[in-house]
Amino acid sequence: MGLLSRFFSKDKALLSSLNNMLGFYPSNINLYKSALRHRSAATEIKNGIKNSNERLEYLGDAILGAVVADYVFKKFPYKEEGFLTEMRSKIVSRESNNKLCRKLGLDALIQNNPDNSPNKSMHGDAFEALIGAIYLDKGYRVCRRFIIGRIIQHHLDIDTLENTETNFKSRLIEWAQRERKAFAFELAEESENGNRRLISIHAMVDGEVLGTGQDYSKKKAEQIAALDACKKLGIL
Repeated sequence: MGLLSRFFSKDKALLSSLNNMLGFYPSNINLYKSALRHRSAATEIKNGIKNSNERLEYLGDAILGAVVADYVFKKFPYKEEGFLTEMRSKIVSRESNNKLCRKLGLDALIQNNPDNSPNKSMHGDAFEALIGAIYLDKGYRVCRRFIIGRIIQHHLDIDTLENTETNFKSRLIEWAQRERKAFAFELAEESENGNRRLISIHAMVDGEVLGTGQDYSKKKAEQIAALDACKKLGIL
């Protein structure tokens, strides 16, 4: 999109906001509009499929994971696989993505239905969808440069993350073993959210629900439930 086209575009304000955020002007603004459209504000295209940001979110999640995996692999050349996996998880966690969305100011651009209950993952989903849009619009190199230069180096403190405990599941299990408590994760509920399966997990200690977690990934839901339980037990 040329300078003149941007100047007269009906999306001039959005283009300007994205340029400030990304460091470049989008070539295909429709990709970014899709990335910012939450399911609650989407309309049906065909056979129940809506023009929401869910497909771009799926793609962006994969691209973000690949770029971060490559980044931590090179940054920590003498660390083992377990450490690298944990570092990647810290950087691309749902909580981290939600915060990054707000830090970028992306949350102010999201289209959603205000009458619907707020979705805890809406901001993080939009951030991942944005990554997917950049990848399709500009290619892998530009997308990688944005993730490392504008996100990791500018908004994340890798040294602090390295020393931050995030494996709450392990911490809770260790506590339960030390205190001789019966511990288990139990599936509380599974529900369909569009084409995705939302999983709710309970962290059980001696038969009592101490924590609840919800995510599209069972492992992430368990970590969220474990964090909730750790907070209530005061073992963080």
